[in-house]
Amino acid sequence: MSVLTPEQIAENQKAVLETVFGLTNKLFESFEKVTELNVQVLKQTLAEGQDNARKVLSIKDPQELLALQAQVLQPAGEKALAYSRHVYEIGTGLQAEIAKVAEAQYEEQNKKVQALVENVAKNAPAGSETAVAVLKSAITAANTTYETVHKATKQAVEIAESNFNAAATAATKAAQQAAAQASRAAKKA
Repeated sequence: MSVLTPEQIAENQKAVLETVFGLTNKLFESFEKVTELNVQVLKQTLAEGQDNARKVLSIKDPQELLALQAQVLQPAGEKALAYSRHVYEIGTGLQAEIAKVAEAQYEEQNKKVQALVENVAKNAPAGSETAVAVLKSAITAANTTYETVHKATKQAVEIAESNFNAAATAATKAAQQAAAQASRAAKKA
């Protein structure tokens, strides 16, 4: 009893290559997005640095310096946070694509294993029903374990995303408070 024909092996190899190339393309797309984001941030940072240097050179008293510091502090924190969020979104998008491919591969392999087990069950000699039942039970247990791990992973990703959002909110509030304190200090001076 032959399990796979040469044509099936060739089809499987072709599917694997297509999957690898597809994932490689997604990886490079994400790399391009991060690179474009970094170039954009670098250009913006250089322009703002140049503008801030001009402002610092035109300052005539310490109060203006404190006011400028307060003016620059909050947007810088918010921009850093926005950058982090953008990189996080790119990463989670890539992770979602990889998970989708992995799930599709798992489902396809699961179908093949089920078909193989059914074929073995049909062609099994008399008296081997117990062995076939054990094999089916093992496959069911593996599928149940996969589903449990899959659900736990999804929950972990949701928790991590929630924690990231909470940290981002806290960082924004801290930056706003620091800017407000610097502004008050500038007014007092």
